[in-house]
Amino acid sequence: MSEPLLALEGVTSGYGQIRVLWGMDLVVYPGEIVALVGSNGAGKTTLLRTISGQLAPQAGTIRFNGAPIEGARPDVVLRAGIAHVPEGRRLFRGLTVRDNLMLGAYLRTDREAIARDLDWVFDLFPILRDRQRQDATTLSGGEQQMCAVGRGIMSRPRLLMIDELSLGLSPRMVEHLSEALIALNRAGQTILLVEQDVMTAFELSHRAYIVESGRVTRSGVSAELARDPTVSEAYLSI
Repeated sequence: MSEPLLALEGVTSGYGQIRVLWGMDLVVYPGEIVALVGSNGAGKTTLLRTISGQLAPQAGTIRFNGAPIEGARPDVVLRAGIAHVPEGRRLFRGLTVRDNLMLGAYLRTDREAIARDLDWVFDLFPILRDRQRQDATTLSGGEQQMCAVGRGIMSRPRLLMIDELSLGLSPRMVEHLSEALIALNRAGQTILLVEQDVMTAFELSHRAYIVESGRVTRSGVSAELARDPTVSEAYLSI
């Protein structure tokens, strides 16, 4: 296997005096979809925020493409090639779908490539092409999630991190988004996915980490974890 694109070793992080992550180890290889699963409050969102520079780790190392990025500012992390699609979408009210998408490319200057990537996003999510002049915050929840993912794509990241892809969405919308992620991955996009719906996470990902109380308790090939009786009993209710 190639060298990791992202490697965390012993990462401890949290909010002020409150520690949420305790010595987290994790690797993501190029071309993978890796899922982080676990109960609400397990530390999954905190982990993404620490990787993307919103939180500075209290201990441990984070290396991306071989270079240390722990404690780097979010804009530095983005320039390095990591895009973070946050939980809750966080689209900009008063801006159109197109404008929200183009904000993802604000660090880029390659206009022709930006135009091609915008067409790629519209091909992935045709409803966004139809509604590109609409205020993005007036879209349905699923359409807003499409826009948030599309905004991440527009930065042309080497690693796309998505926090809670399916939260609050209908099964049909989750299916559409899942198909888009698979298409992205087949086109070469590496993805780190936080997902509370464990079955969806296992179906989408190549490997998965189970996180509880800020620690990795299990990891492995997603298909194998899905067949593990202890994992099934704890997370799949079967």
